[in-house]
Amino acid sequence: MPSAQRPTPKSRPRRATDASLAARVSEWFTRTARPLPWRTTPRDPYHSLVAETMLQQTQVSRVIDKYTALIDRFPTVHALAAADEHDVLAMWTGLGYYRRARNLHAAARTIVSAFNGRIPDDVESLRTLPGVGRYTAGAIASIAHGMPAPIVDGNVARVLLRIHGRDAAPSDKPTQAWLWERAEALVNAAADPARFNEGLMELGALICTPAPSAPDCGACPLRRDCVARATSRQLEIPRTTRRSGRTTVYCAVAVIQRPDGALLIEQRPGTGMWARMWQAPTLERTDRAPTRAELARAVHAPAAGLTLRARFEFLATHRRMLFDVYHATSRTHAAPARGEFRPRSALARLPMSSPQRRALDPRTPGPATCSPRSPG
Repeated sequence: MPSAQRPTPKSRPRRATDASLAARVSEWFTRTARPLPWRTTPRDPYHSLVAETMLQQTQVSRVIDKYTALIDRFPTVHALAAADEHDVLAMWTGLGYYRRARNLHAAARTIVSAFNGRIPDDVESLRTLPGVGRYTAGAIASIAHGMPAPIVDGNVARVLLRIHGRDAAPSDKPTQAWLWERAEALVNAAADPARFNEGLMELGALICTPAPSAPDCGACPLRRDCVARATSRQLEIPRTTRRSGRTTVYCAVAVIQRPDGALLIEQRPGTGMWARMWQAPTLERTDRAPTRAELARAVHAPAAGLTLRARFEFLATHRRMLFDVYHATSRTHAAPARGEFRPRSALARLPMSSPQRRALDPRTPGPATCSPRSPG
């Protein structure tokens, strides 16, 4: 019986002109664009700055509600510039990457002080703003101002590499140079740079999706020009790079409440993860979980009064964080040795990470959900 043979790849497609590729992406986007809150007519450059900052390394579905709330709270760049950083960080809770919030706030202040409150329309000026890199500058210049500025993010890189059949990792320096060169040629060939650039991002987000999910090639406006599709290599391109492993951080949290309901909280240091944000007193280790006795000494409380209430995991980009949440009651109104007591109603206005809000949530599951992790 003859052995099975691998199917012969389809013949490679002819190379279409850049103008043709750009026109089909733009037409597809006109028909299928999602009605996102920042996609107004005309575009508001300030809204574009907020949206593009929030969308960095974050899915659209997680951004929509936070974007709307932040715009309602700070409707203009002047309002954002005048805000207290704590208020901005509090509005950002749940999105992670809090440096983006600080950069957005600093960018608003720079726009007011250096650009008379007007969002710059050229890439060079935009890149002088804190937190605005080449991609974000190109997105704002093209989408909000109609300038033929190229953009390359993960979605755009995936589309371009598959269309041209380039088996390469997007992060490689030569590949990056090639991607920006192709993006620039395409946007210069587009009749409407804003529509083309946003369409190219949308195409990567919705149709030309990353492995292991299969892209919806049948719905792609560039399917007849795609070398990866013609050679059945959609899931092999782009080449993936192995991520470095996450560091495990063990966190013991002391949720200490006074009889009047006030909770003990403290502010984190000015540098490092979640810098200057608020939390319940927390002890962190990277070798093992802190014991109850160690936490008690850290918060100047009797170990017998700390009851393990919950255990959960939080995955950050480079860290796997394991939380042990202990509860205790303070019978004194004297000033604590660490942190300060605040009414529970005041916590919503403070910048605080998602796992810390979870630790302080009164609906945190009880001790029956906890399994042993370490002695103490």
